[in-house]
Amino acid sequence: MNVNIAPSWKSALQKEFKQDYFLHLVDVLKAEKASGQPIFPPGPLLFNAFNLTPLEQVKVVIIGQDPYHGPGQAHGLSFSVQNSTALPPSLLNIFKEIEQDLGVRMSRCNGDLTQWAKQGVLLLNATLTVRANQPNSHSGLGWQQFTDAVIQLINEQKNHVVFMLWGNFAREKGKHIDEKKHLVLRSPHPSPFSADKGFFGSQHFSKTNEYLILHGIEPIDWLIS
Repeated sequence: MNVNIAPSWKSALQKEFKQDYFLHLVDVLKAEKASGQPIFPPGPLLFNAFNLTPLEQVKVVIIGQDPYHGPGQAHGLSFSVQNSTALPPSLLNIFKEIEQDLGVRMSRCNGDLTQWAKQGVLLLNATLTVRANQPNSHSGLGWQQFTDAVIQLINEQKNHVVFMLWGNFAREKGKHIDEKKHLVLRSPHPSPFSADKGFFGSQHFSKTNEYLILHGIEPIDWLIS
């Protein structure tokens, strides 16, 4: 499969790209596209997280579930939306927690997290595509196996990465991370249904930077203005 992806990821994931499950996944996506079915994010942005955050630059991993399924939202980064799009509730709660944790004022009109990705924050959705207006519609295609392989690569090849696992889904996704090598931060999901059960006040953003600095790694500037 020819994809626009950083060379380090392309090399590291060559084995996955050749697996039967991945070839089947590609065939399904091609067939849906040929039938006129809208799929998000747009094709050129499907591997956006891997383009913006090469493997060698990964410092932090934030695991989401699947892309936003409305037009003009998803652009290949978990929790992030394209600029000028209204902030989804979970992202708004993430910004509120950053404000409380770090004492900064976050934007209410810009939910594009590209600048996090460029600093080494891999914004990884467990499923990389979705049909328009059909949440979790591609969760059974094989993306889960692919992103498990991504997490395992980071776990094995990197040291001192911070994994933010928000909600039961992300906790399950990251259950095999070696906590002797990496920092794993867990909390409820930032969704309005659970944010006040422990996401607010978790201080994951300051804890991440404290850990990175402790290990001689440049901290993340979390401010989105």
